[in-house]
Amino acid sequence: MKMTLAGIVAVFALTPFAVHAHHAFAAEFDINKPVTIQGSVSKVEWMNPHIWIYVDMKDAKGVVSHWQCEGASPNTLTRQGWSRDTLKQGDAVVIEGFQAKDGSNTCNSRVVRTPDGKRLFAGAAGDGAPRQ
Repeated sequence: MKMTLAGIVAVFALTPFAVHAHHAFAAEFDINKPVTIQGSVSKVEWMNPHIWIYVDMKDAKGVVSHWQCEGASPNTLTRQGWSRDTLKQGDAVVIEGFQAKDGSNTCNSRVVRTPDGKRLFAGAAGDGAPRQ
């Protein structure tokens, strides 16, 4: 019995745990703060639990602001036709989403328009955000 218990404890001790807890849309993003981010992709992180698209956006005066936009999980996006190569560094994109409650340059992506004009749904079903 002690050997079995020791084995179970060892398995759990060696099993990696998620570093970041998953959150609901309403916990971090404000449905009353819709944003449109238009700029150049600086980086894409294709990882669980959500992808992140980093965009450099210039205002009318040429001042660059850096945005980070959360998307659905890689699995969800893959089932919707995305791949790791859908967006590349330097691509011009337009992202429609909702800004973070803290007012930072962080958004939850709903729709991403690619350089060729294609509109891609970027959110997850059941995440609490309004459907497009």
